[in-house]
Amino acid sequence: MNNAQRDRGKAIHRETGQTFYYATRLLPERIREQTYVLYGFFRVADEVVDDGSAQSPDTQRERLESLRSAALGNSPAEEPVIEAFSEIREAEGIADEEVNEFIDAMCADIDTDRYETYEDLEGYMRGSAAAVGNMMTTIMDIDQPEKARPHAMALGEAFQLSNFIRDVREDIRELDRVYLPMETLQQHGVTVEQIEREESSPEFRRAIQSELRRAEQLYREGVAGIEYLPKDCQFAVVLAAVLYAEHHRLIRKQDYDVLSTRPELSTPRKLYLVAKTWWNWRRYEDPVTVFRRVSAVPADEAISGDAEHGIPSIK
Repeated sequence: MNNAQRDRGKAIHRETGQTFYYATRLLPERIREQTYVLYGFFRVADEVVDDGSAQSPDTQRERLESLRSAALGNSPAEEPVIEAFSEIREAEGIADEEVNEFIDAMCADIDTDRYETYEDLEGYMRGSAAAVGNMMTTIMDIDQPEKARPHAMALGEAFQLSNFIRDVREDIRELDRVYLPMETLQQHGVTVEQIEREESSPEFRRAIQSELRRAEQLYREGVAGIEYLPKDCQFAVVLAAVLYAEHHRLIRKQDYDVLSTRPELSTPRKLYLVAKTWWNWRRYEDPVTVFRRVSAVPADEAISGDAEHGIPSIK
């Protein structure tokens, strides 16, 4: 990578992915710059469908296909960060399948704004989140990728579910999208129209609670596989999991109401979590133990109810 490519990827990461940026800075130097570029590629593609512009669906598809071709090395890249991604893909052996899965998920955002079942949403996340986890494991040069990848995919999905839950209001306001499964809403007697009106009813908050628990099970599955990553990468990944999951603490604190207020982690809170995670890492050097001691995710799904967190019942 040249300086322009590196600087562009880092700038995109710093400006648009502040939570993950904290953790990325603590990755070993051997993959830190590659991670900036990977994130830059993800954001450039994501912005094609999320930038709020008046581009037609055909124009968006054309742009995404152009990005796919450049990322796979089949055509010249217009963006330095896409050129750098293509070089990294070839040098590190990132599978074309993962690139295609990711771009296909971005294409799905053009036409799809509702997901009937969790399985439908999971299919979308295979490209938008799990593929990201697989690309990261590739550049980390893992000894046992077959053991690490299912956990990396679960952790990527956990991060994205946390984002979906946190951003319900913004997604419906700005993109007319709902990433909560329709079956979850229906089970709790919630309509999309209520979300559009930003009505945070007890039923809506129970729906959020159920999706939060689903995400937390994915965190447990994901963190359980961090031990398969190279030792010099493990702390940064644990920290990323702690930071993303911290939104759950805020969501519980505001009684699962993500329509009135978007949960936001303050910089002091992030720095506190970095320090606390590092202290526990120095003491235990075990990803599962550190995550259990620091994160907002209960150690066992069976004790993840409100009472265990000192949260009153939803009324």
